[in-house]
Amino acid sequence: MAVMLEVRSLEKRFDGLRAVNELSFDVNEGEVLGIVGPNGAGKTTAINLISGTIAPTAGRVFYRGEDITGMAPHVLVQRGIVRTFQATTVYRTRTVFENVWRGAFLQNFPGFWSAFLSTKAAHERRAQCEIWVKEVLGWLNLTAVADLQAGSLPYGIQKTLGLAIAVAARPTLIMLDEPVAGLSAEESERVREAILNIKKRGITIITIDHNMRFMSGLCDRILVMHHGQELAIGAPREVLSNPAVVEAYLGKGYVAA
Repeated sequence: MAVMLEVRSLEKRFDGLRAVNELSFDVNEGEVLGIVGPNGAGKTTAINLISGTIAPTAGRVFYRGEDITGMAPHVLVQRGIVRTFQATTVYRTRTVFENVWRGAFLQNFPGFWSAFLSTKAAHERRAQCEIWVKEVLGWLNLTAVADLQAGSLPYGIQKTLGLAIAVAARPTLIMLDEPVAGLSAEESERVREAILNIKKRGITIITIDHNMRFMSGLCDRILVMHHGQELAIGAPREVLSNPAVVEAYLGKGYVAA
């Protein structure tokens, strides 16, 4: 399996505090890699560094062999790297279709003058974009609510809509920040199925979440972070039964499912 993303000796210091410390790992093409750890372990900071939200103090990030360290998020989107945030980022007064169109527009903008002059090329691009949006809605089982306002939907469906917006940008790598935070078990299962549908389309996924049942049922591998460093990495059952992980994160009473 080819390596898509390489993280090498990544470090981030905030006023002397090392939020991420000499972190190195690879992400394989087509896999779901989960990142877990206690609060303050450096999970979200690591994702922020990879996605260009903040710049690293030291270390490098390589995407398909290209050094992307410190590149701005909008530049990374053009290379196929997209991230979501824990809070839903939908336009509540817009329809589901319009929200997903927003994501698709990132890769389908025909150019200012073409759009302004309403050229034939602009109309063709718009038609292609509409087909693509409908396809994404179908993948994630959102077709039935396509014409409803996003703000009227249950929170779990809004979370799935956030995934659809990201997928509409035609990424090859998606990074998800706590995709099931605040969701019920039933809603979490719906989101898990949506993420697996995304994986089936050949999209590589990195996800952070505290829901261990969700993560163990979703991820091909799990990276456990502790004090900004890698504590363990491997298959979910292997990692969750690791004595160091049990003691540092899950507690001595935890038994892997």
